[in-house]
This record gives sequence, C-alpha cells and structure tokens, in this order.
Amino acid sequence: MIPSRVIEQKRDGGAIDGKALAAFLAAYLEGSVPDYQMAAFLMAAFHQGLDAEETEVFVHTMLHSGTVLDLGHLPGPRIDKHSTGGVGDKVSIALAPLVAALGIYVPMMSGRGLAHTGGTLDKLEAIPGFRTDLSLDEFQRVLGEVGCAMIGQTAEIAPLDGRLYALRDVTATVPIRPLIAASIMSKKLAEGLTGLVLDVKVGAGAFIPEEHRAIELAQTMVEIGVGRGLPTVALLTAMDRPLGYAIGNALETAEAILCLSGEGPEDLRVIVQLQAVEMVRLAEPGLAEQAAVSRVEAALDSGAALARLARLVEAQGGDTGVIDSPERLVTAPERLDVVAAGAGTVLAVAPKMLGQGVVALGGGRRNMDQKPDLSVGFQMHVQPGDEVSAGDLLATVHARDAEGANTGEHVVRRAVTVGDVEQAPELRQLVSHRVDERGVVPL
Repeated sequence: MIPSRVIEQKRDGGAIDGKALAAFLAAYLEGSVPDYQMAAFLMAAFHQGLDAEETEVFVHTMLHSGTVLDLGHLPGPRIDKHSTGGVGDKVSIALAPLVAALGIYVPMMSGRGLAHTGGTLDKLEAIPGFRTDLSLDEFQRVLGEVGCAMIGQTAEIAPLDGRLYALRDVTATVPIRPLIAASIMSKKLAEGLTGLVLDVKVGAGAFIPEEHRAIELAQTMVEIGVGRGLPTVALLTAMDRPLGYAIGNALETAEAILCLSGEGPEDLRVIVQLQAVEMVRLAEPGLAEQAAVSRVEAALDSGAALARLARLVEAQGGDTGVIDSPERLVTAPERLDVVAAGAGTVLAVAPKMLGQGVVALGGGRRNMDQKPDLSVGFQMHVQPGDEVSAGDLLATVHARDAEGANTGEHVVRRAVTVGDVEQAPELRQLVSHRVDERGVVPL
C-alpha cells in the first residue's frame, strides 16, 4: 500500500480496494501515514464520495481498532442515542438521565464540537469538576450505579475514529455522509448496546441540509446497525433554526437542566420526549406507544429524571449545585443585549451562522489543540414566527470581552431576519420522518 496512490485513486474518483484502504487506515492509526496525507484523502473523499464497500471498511476498521465492550452483565436493556450534530442541540444531557430513570441503562459515548455544532462533552465539562475522561472501568462503574454514564471516546474505543474525528473538524471535511455514518456507528457498535436511536438533523444548520440526503444517511446507519444485530431507529429532526434558545456550551447545559425542571423551551422538551419514547420501545419491544409516552411524562413530571441527572453529575465528579441553580453556569464576563431595529415578524434565525458565531467568540475549535471557552455564546429571545417591535430583545451575547460582544452583535444581526410575515419561509416540521429496518415513514 502506497499512501499517495490511495489518495490519487480517490482524488480521481476511483474505488479503493478493501485491503488497500484497510492498510491505509491502519497505517494512519500507527503513525506511518501523517495527518497531512489523511487530510488530503478526506478532502478527496469529500468531493468523490465513498461507496458501500469503502464505508464498510471504515466501519469495520474503526470498530476493531479498539475494545468492543461486553455489558451483558447488566440486568437490563442497554439503549443509547446519538445526534448527527446541530446548533443548540443539548438533548443528550436531558435524555440520558430521563431514560435511566425508567430502568434502562444508557452507556453514552459522545463527541466534542464539530465545525459549527456544539459537542455534548464540551457542554458537560461546563459543569465545574465534571469528568468526561473516565476510564472504561470507571465508565462501567458509573453506568451500573447510576443507570447512565456520559463520557468521551477513550483510547480503547474506536481510536481510529477518535483521530479522524478531530482531523475532520479542522479540515472542513465533516460533511462526508459515509464517514458520518461510519464514525457514529463504529462507536455505538463498540458500546455493547441492545438498541440505538439516531437523531438525524436536516436543514440549513445540519451537516446534511438536504432532506433526501439526510434520509439516505439515516438509512445507511440503520442498515449498518441492523446488519450487525443492533436494532436501530432514526428520527429526522429540524435544524433550519436552532433547537431551544441557548447556543453555546454552558448556556446549553443550563437549558438542558431547565428542561428536566419543567422550565425549558417547548421544542427541546418535545424532542427529548419523542426520543425517550423510542428508546423505551426498543428496550421493551411490543410496548404500546401511549404506554411509553405515559412512562416518559411521569419520569419528567415527578422530578425523577432531574434527580437522576444530579446522581450522574455527582458520580462523575461535578458540582451538583448547578442542578438547583443552573444560572451558576452562565459566567461569561461580558454581556450585550441585541434589540430589534424595527417592527415585523422574525422570518429566520440562521442556525449555522450562530454556530459559527460561537466559534468566532472562542467557544469552538479552529485547530485540533484549541481549548474552547465554554462560557461564551448566544441566548436567543426569539424564534421564527415571533412578532417584534423596535427595541424588543432579539438575543443576549455572552462574550469574554467587549470586542467579542461586538462580534456577537454583528452575528446576531446577520442571523436574525425581521420582515413582512408574507415573506416568511415555511419551517420544517420539528420531527419529519422515522426510519427503521422496514423503511422510511413520513410523520
């Protein structure tokens, strides 16, 4: 295997022989293929795509580059959820303890921010003391004691994916549909699950904005899961506007806590509940949908889910005081309110622009070694369809200094469009499709 030849073949649109591709990936993991050559391959794959055989090589090589967990000793189903990444997507922080409160084990292995989207690990680390770098032994202990555990990809689990994940983030090669599928599914297959729910984002703020391509991505991941004996369901959810109002790591964590307290935004609560219902029904096949809905609502309304989050935070070394006082997470030193210049209808709140704005404020990564400022971001006060008057609050910028606050204001004014209601584009349905091994069902 000659690395430059593999890159050349993909650059010119050719299919890479399975053995050659596996050898190329193995050489990258051991260090004999450097980052610059892998970056060239990724850019070639971005433009030329990967076929089904190449995708399978990525899944197999990533999965078996490390440990595959056996959690069969746990006395219950093991169901996880994963999102393809969106702006304001803090669902996992509320969802994992909610489902754990229903007696289901949730071994959640999450990622950091990618490009314009935030990552669950960064959001969790906004909680003082919270450790996402648990060893596998610690991970299994917390999972057994709490019912859920939320950690980053360890050196033992799919290490090849870990290196590629970080490289894709800083080389503008995240939106490669087969690699998104392979990255997600290799980690999930390594977790020892009995079921998986996927949240596939679609719309302007998603890595795969087009509906038909998002459906293809969902089908690819469902096929990978089911083909390896893992029951998998995918929901397509809207990302043509941010989810909820908070955008930025600490701000989103605070909003997720509010969701479990019954105070969070309605769209976030709906997504959390729907995904929880899917996880419950994977855990108990044959359970009627309404019965699952009732269980989920009871766990939310009773405070059981919030209490389980407090147990998780304590078990992973975090400050449980933020559960009762999530406002303690809002710590950026500079804040600036952005108000409407005139009256009208909010026609659009551009999610990708706001996600990129968080990166510009220092809340994301521009290189592989950058440590993001977890305190910065945007607290939006409007969503598409809202009516505003001149002087009404559109957003609050949370920044590290006055320069950042001014940058944030510029971002908000570009991202939020106010105009005549007759010009309003049609918003996507919050959850538009469900995909499982039987096919695609519009909702």
